[in-house]
Amino acid sequence: MAVMRMGYVHARVTDLEEAKNHYANTVGLYETLSEPGKVYYKGWDEWDHHSVVIEEGGVGVIKFGFKVEYSEDLDTIEKKARDFGLTVERMSKGDNPEIGDGVRFTSPSEHVFEVYHEATMVGTEVGFHNPDAFPRHLVGVGVPALDHALILAEDVRLMENMFVNVFDFYPTERAQTTLDDSDAHFIASWLTCNNQIHQIAVLEGPQSKLHHFAFKLGDWNEVGRAADLMAMDDVPIDIGPTRHGITRGQTIYFFDPSGNRNEVFAGGYPAYRDRPISKWTPDQLAKGIFYHAREINERFTTVST
Repeated sequence: MAVMRMGYVHARVTDLEEAKNHYANTVGLYETLSEPGKVYYKGWDEWDHHSVVIEEGGVGVIKFGFKVEYSEDLDTIEKKARDFGLTVERMSKGDNPEIGDGVRFTSPSEHVFEVYHEATMVGTEVGFHNPDAFPRHLVGVGVPALDHALILAEDVRLMENMFVNVFDFYPTERAQTTLDDSDAHFIASWLTCNNQIHQIAVLEGPQSKLHHFAFKLGDWNEVGRAADLMAMDDVPIDIGPTRHGITRGQTIYFFDPSGNRNEVFAGGYPAYRDRPISKWTPDQLAKGIFYHAREINERFTTVST
């Protein structure tokens, strides 16, 4: 079985026109499809049809999509999900524009996940034949790709077990009350299935909620430039630019016009299955989240959509 990466996040927004301005002109995504009340986007270095969908009608996340390497992986995941006790349904080609058949299920955290193999390839903005390093005319921040998401759940240990047993993910870092896994209460878990430091993270909190979804950047300079552009566009910044102790990534958290939290994320170290899990105890969690200030503002821990 081979989940390759998070393929898309589908989120709700209160005002589609305001959201379109944010995601296209500040974040710098490319529009690939527009439907009544819904718009599809991709980053400049993504080749599949879309990685972000915004839909008018509220706030928060509707669903996530994960792409697998082989079509037979869908059958494997479906069986593993049923064995885990999840309610599973098949989705048909066309249920999501430009996405093939797949499997859909609701997690113990009440988030909806879709797994698919086929997606229409539209290509990157620099192509694959003698490509340039980046497009000449980037708009706004000009993010290259979707990176990861953080969701909230009442039972972090159960969600970690689901990702491990159904998706074949593995945890890279974890916040827990003691270093003994058998006795510890899990506060948060960062998980991946490849060498990316995390593709999904789960934080203890209200069911079905979204903390943020994040876009990839290259380095500190790009993070700093992103902060300048957000100031120019009057984008509310939650925290940053700063560094995480957890993942070692460089970051800015900010809000879209509907109040959904976004992040731009650079750096982080490569993940491997045989690398021991980095464990953070509550007394050092502020350092883990915001390495420089070592303080967590109340908004960061209480605001979700």
